[in-house]
Amino acid sequence: MATAAMSPERALRALADAAPRPYWLDDPARPRPHPALVGDVHCDLLVVGGGYGGLWTALLAKERDPDREVVLVEAHEAGWAASGRNGGFCAASLTHGLGNGLARWPGELPELERLGRRNLDAIEAAVARYAIDCDFERTGEIDVATAPHQVQELRRTAAQAAELGLGEHVLLDRDEVRAEVDSPTFLAGLWDRTGVAMLHPAKLAWGLKRACAEAGVRIYEHTPAERPTRAGAALEVRAPYGRVRTRQLALATNAFPALVRRVRPYVVPVYDHALMTEPLTDDQLAAIGWKRRQGLSDSANHFHYFRMTTDRRILWGGYDIVYRYGGGVRAEYDHRPATYRTLAQHFFRCFPQLEDVRFSHAWGGAIDTCSRFSAFFGTAHGGRAAYALGYTGLGVGATRFGAEVILDLLGGEDSERTRLEMVRRKPLPFPPEPVRWAGIGITQWSMRRADANGGRRNLWLRVMDRLGLGFDS
Repeated sequence: MATAAMSPERALRALADAAPRPYWLDDPARPRPHPALVGDVHCDLLVVGGGYGGLWTALLAKERDPDREVVLVEAHEAGWAASGRNGGFCAASLTHGLGNGLARWPGELPELERLGRRNLDAIEAAVARYAIDCDFERTGEIDVATAPHQVQELRRTAAQAAELGLGEHVLLDRDEVRAEVDSPTFLAGLWDRTGVAMLHPAKLAWGLKRACAEAGVRIYEHTPAERPTRAGAALEVRAPYGRVRTRQLALATNAFPALVRRVRPYVVPVYDHALMTEPLTDDQLAAIGWKRRQGLSDSANHFHYFRMTTDRRILWGGYDIVYRYGGGVRAEYDHRPATYRTLAQHFFRCFPQLEDVRFSHAWGGAIDTCSRFSAFFGTAHGGRAAYALGYTGLGVGATRFGAEVILDLLGGEDSERTRLEMVRRKPLPFPPEPVRWAGIGITQWSMRRADANGGRRNLWLRVMDRLGLGFDS
C-alpha cells in the first residue's frame, strides 16, 4: 500500500487517456433513436422529456389505463441527459436525505420515508417485470466521515433513523468501515443497507423506453417541444416538423428551461462531473476490499460520491458545484478540466493503494436543483398540464414517485401523495441575476469554509438555513 500522497503531476497523467464522454452512454449496444415527429398527431397525454421522469410518467400512464393514447417527445435521445450521466445511485429517499427531510417536513417524514421505500420496491419490481438488464443491485450506501466533526454528524443521523424506525442503518467505526472499503481517509460510516440500489443508469433509461414502446407509447426523439398553447379544450405543442394536440400534458424537462415560464425561477442548472477508472485488477481490488459493492459518499458539504460497476470500475464524482451566470444549459459546459484535475487528485488521496489506476472516461452534465434540494410539483393551464422538477441529483429513484404525482394531479385525485405538504407547497424561488449568481458564489465559499472549520456554519449559511433557501448538489 502506498503511504505517500501521489504528486499532482502523476494524478494528472492518469487522465491522459480519458475519453470526454459519459461512460454509461459509450455503448455500441445503445438502442437506435425513434424517428422525429412529422405531421400532426392527437393524444390523451403528451409527455415532454425522455429522461426518467418522462419515461416513468408515460409507462405508468399506460399501466393505469392501457387504452390511453400516450405520446412522448424528446429533444435529443431518451436517457441522453442527466438520466444517462449520473452515478447510478437509486435511493429510496424522496427528500435528499434524512437531514433535509427532518429540517423541512418533520411531521410527515415517516410517511415520506414509507412512500420512498415503497417506490424503490416498485422500481425493483418493474426492472424484473419488464426484464430491464440494468445491473440493479440493492447493496445500500455508506456515508463516510473523513473529518472528526462528520463522525458526530453520522452518530446523530443514526440515532434519528433509529428513533423514527427508518430502515436498517448500521453505524460503523473506523475499523468496521475500512473492513468494507479500505481508505486511510475513512473515520466512520453509516450504512443504509436497504435504502439504495446501484444500477447502470443509461440501461435503465433504455429499458424504460423499450417498455414504453411495447406498452403502446408513441415515442418521437430528436423532437424539441415549444411552449404549449391552448387550442379549444386541448393544448397544442409545436415541434420543428409537426405538432401535437393533447388533452393533458406532463412536463419532465429536468434542468432545461421549463415550458411553463412562471416555474423557471424555481430551478437553476448546476453542473456535476465524474470520472470512471479502467477495470481494476484482482490485486487492485484486493487492496481496497469493497466486496459488497455498496455505493459510498463522504459527508462534506462539497462531497464525493463513488461506486463500483459490475466490471470492477470505480466511478468517482461530485465535489465541485458549478453554476454558470445566467443559468444556461449548453454542451460546452459538460466538460471542465479544472474539476477533472481536482477529482483525480482527490481520488488518489482516498485510494493511494490504486496509484497505478488510470481513468477511461470523464464527463459532466446539468442537474436541476431547487432551494429545498428535492422535487416540487404543480399544475398549469387550468390543470391540463402538470410538472415535477428540482430533483437535485437524486432523481434516479424519486422520478418514479414524481411520475405518480404528475398523474395524480392530472387526474384530480385526492391521494396519499397529493395530500403531502411536500407536494402541495413549492420551494422559495431563486432571485434574478445578478443576485442569483452572487448568492450562489457566496454560498459555495461559505460551504467550503464550513468543511475546513469543523462543520461550523457562518452567518450567511445560518441565514440561508433559516430562510429555507440554500444550494447543494
